[in-house]
Amino acid sequence: MALVLAFDTATHVATVALVGDGEPLGERTTRAFRVLAEADELLRELGATPDDITALVVGTGPGSFTGTRLGLALARGFALARGVDVAGVSTLDALAAGAPGSLPVIDAGRREVFTTVSEEPRALPPAGLDAEGMTCVGDGAVRYRAVLEEHGAVVPPDGSPLHVPHARLHAAIAADFGSARAVLPVYVREPDARVPG
Repeated sequence: MALVLAFDTATHVATVALVGDGEPLGERTTRAFRVLAEADELLRELGATPDDITALVVGTGPGSFTGTRLGLALARGFALARGVDVAGVSTLDALAAGAPGSLPVIDAGRREVFTTVSEEPRALPPAGLDAEGMTCVGDGAVRYRAVLEEHGAVVPPDGSPLHVPHARLHAAIAADFGSARAVLPVYVREPDARVPG
């Protein structure tokens, strides 16, 4: 059986899933720092070990700079230690896969959201989204519900699973498996931290 470990740490809700031969076997939502512990628990529940994992899928953002880097570092370390291939999947793409036809909206901080414009990731103020008549999903849609709805968007209820970039969706749309070094983060803007001088 092909056993894929998938995870995304780019948003405030991290997700981790095990997928066997294309079928989700288990999934959890957690915090970014707990992803490996949750993956270990999922493996134990299946009677499997890390040696049984044949590939990884990691969320590449955009989202939290630190969370995205953490996820990529975990994927690279695991892939190098276990000799498995990795595929990167945009967090925006995974959100959209969970609600076909929707507009993915991730809280970007700085009173902005990450979304897609002409299939490219962008950071915009929520009022700058062209979302009239669209269903908006993601933590940015929840945070800026009032603004988006004022501009004609539809936002599912706050607790809807449509707002979570589920790891099983990353695995479902993953392609181009290869070296972990080839998987790059999706950065839409410069990091907040700057090196002095």
